[in-house]
Amino acid sequence: MVESGNEPASATEAAVDPATARAYWIKTSGLMWTVLAMWFVAGFGIHLFAVQLNPIHIFGFPLAYYFAAQGSLIIFVVGLFWFARRQNQIDEEHGVQED
Repeated sequence: MVESGNEPASATEAAVDPATARAYWIKTSGLMWTVLAMWFVAGFGIHLFAVQLNPIHIFGFPLAYYFAAQGSLIIFVVGLFWFARRQNQIDEEHGVQED
């Protein structure tokens, strides 16, 4: 059941001014594109060179195996933590951080 009533003033007012919101979005979208580029390079770019990396062996396995099996996953996980930390910094910089 939906109650009708007056909404709090904070629900209808903008939290930040438009200039700050635009600056926030520019930084956030730049971070998003950076992480997307890292994902693409780690997920696809490195593996395009698997044939050239296969002659190099580590513990009897080709180097491309390590990039595919472990290296890319490590890059993804580290990238996620870096993204979260950097996004929190951007949030704090623009005054929209969560408590």
